[in-house]
Amino acid sequence: MKLKNVLIIVKDMEKSIKFYKELFGLEVILDNDGNVIMTEGLVLQDIKYWEQFLNRKCISRNHMSELYFEERDIEAFQKKLENYPEPVEYVNQLMTHSWGQRVIRFYDPDGNLIEVGTPTVIPESFSI
Repeated sequence: MKLKNVLIIVKDMEKSIKFYKELFGLEVILDNDGNVIMTEGLVLQDIKYWEQFLNRKCISRNHMSELYFEERDIEAFQKKLENYPEPVEYVNQLMTHSWGQRVIRFYDPDGNLIEVGTPTVIPESFSI
């Protein structure tokens, strides 16, 4: 079995597409009216369809998941984030973990948690 996509819920599809394109370089692969597949396996689902499908309300900023990206030039990404035309809500500014990895956490426009960190070193004995 293979994991193909990660789906997140969004309230404003165009705003979210712009956010992920401008900050992360993701492109739209397929747009199925309320369900957009982007490069790197990210799927954006319109909240109204998701709530209709589940027959439940969605809770923004539920802190139950996180999108994780790696970026070698974390300082350049931080500047890109600071210069983004819409306000970005930070969870933490650029910090360094005890093991040396530098990370920054923030929310996307819909309250989905995102972490961007410098690449992690995977032991040679482990394969992904």
